[in-house]
Amino acid sequence: MPSSRTPVVVGVGEVSERIGEPGYSRRSPVDLAADAARLALADAGVTASDVDTVACVPQFEISLPWATPLLGASDNLPRSVATRIGADPRRAVLETGGGQAPQHLVNEFAATIAAGGADVVLLAGSEAISTIGFYAGRDDRPDFAESPGGSLERRPSGLDGIVSMQHVAHGLSDTPSQYALIDNARRARRKMSRDEYASAIGYLFEPFTAVAAANPHAAAPVFRDAADLMTPTAANRPIADPYTRYVVARDKVNQGAAVLLMSVESARRLGVPEEKWVYLAGHADLRERMMAERADYDRSPAAERAAQHALELAGIASEQVSAFDLYSCFAAPVFIVADALEIAPDDPRGLTVTGGLPFFGGPGNNYTMHAIASTVVRMRAAPGTFGFVGANGGIMSKHSTGVYTTIPYEFQPSDSARIQTELDAIPAPDEAVTADGRAVVETYTVKHLRGGEREGIVLGRLDDSGRRFVARADAILDLLTDGDPVGESVTVRSTADGNVIA
Repeated sequence: MPSSRTPVVVGVGEVSERIGEPGYSRRSPVDLAADAARLALADAGVTASDVDTVACVPQFEISLPWATPLLGASDNLPRSVATRIGADPRRAVLETGGGQAPQHLVNEFAATIAAGGADVVLLAGSEAISTIGFYAGRDDRPDFAESPGGSLERRPSGLDGIVSMQHVAHGLSDTPSQYALIDNARRARRKMSRDEYASAIGYLFEPFTAVAAANPHAAAPVFRDAADLMTPTAANRPIADPYTRYVVARDKVNQGAAVLLMSVESARRLGVPEEKWVYLAGHADLRERMMAERADYDRSPAAERAAQHALELAGIASEQVSAFDLYSCFAAPVFIVADALEIAPDDPRGLTVTGGLPFFGGPGNNYTMHAIASTVVRMRAAPGTFGFVGANGGIMSKHSTGVYTTIPYEFQPSDSARIQTELDAIPAPDEAVTADGRAVVETYTVKHLRGGEREGIVLGRLDDSGRRFVARADAILDLLTDGDPVGESVTVRSTADGNVIA
């Protein structure tokens, strides 16, 4: 029997709406999160007055320091959600941004509950990017600004150690181009041609579209085969080689999700049926180095160890997992974690329970809250099985994992701190801010802009010092677009506008 302080997930909820469809009501991010929270409470059969802690995942426009909410936003998201549902928590937390945030919150507050620091914790998040984009600038736009008052623990943005101004200055200002560097390095390491790797991405994501097509909350519930996903068309334009629009995270969504955690003692006291209880059998939280400091661009030791350690804590192997949700903003994170878990991209169990970020939708930082909700539902439907959720923030920078099951598990602290120390001790290459001389290309991408322009970007190493550098590479666009540039010898020059490949 689990101890009285063992944390359990007892309620989950998801909501969504699409512009132009029946029932659309242009809900704000607060409305979507609150509606999902109501469903999570109803799922557990408890009232909002029982909640002592509300922790929210920030939407993009309030998690990025330079972003301005186009329709306004709450200045205390957790308190706004609490007010909507009739809760008066003693603690309100706005989490650090990043796709790891939902699973990190589960891991953190499971530990808090186990230690007696909370009894009933509501986690929620949402995005209304589709609605905000549609109404911004219109005369009939809604006003989403609100100030509920009350205390708030607002955590840092979490961009330290992720955003490199050196890389931004050379054109790596967007997420697709940075993930493309990882996928192109992986293609080269595996000695695959461009066509072979494009096919691999298509075949990876084809089953995801089938799951999304059956999910009522999916933003793009359409089945597409591998060829459709990777064939450039007017609707499926190239974004950053090797990606087309269909295989990158879809952020134009209106989606919200919530998860309710409580102690076994509280669950019994509040009368939550045991068939609703889902345990966190294993978990981990690890961080990767900055891009320029990674020993290999085609791997992520932090992602790999976070996945493995969660299973180690649960005492199971990947073969014993019945449902996976691997973070799928782009192909690289799925491939890398699947490799670490020794599961094939076409594993019949599937690699997503929602449809994935390109097809279900990527609601900002909150996607994994939906993955957790779907995993909990699956675990209840198949008692005694295990579900694995992997979450990723930044450029494969922050990793949080969880293993879920209806089998009673005492909460165990993870060994993430020790593992992080080991990861941090891995030697890191030095970076050359100004780069001159002969060099070798380590990875690359070509960005395709909406006007048809292309921008080439290379990460490489100088021959004489082995130091890393980033450079614009418009002079060798043909090689980057049609050739196989990884491993090629080039000349780099520093200029007033940054490093360039001659």
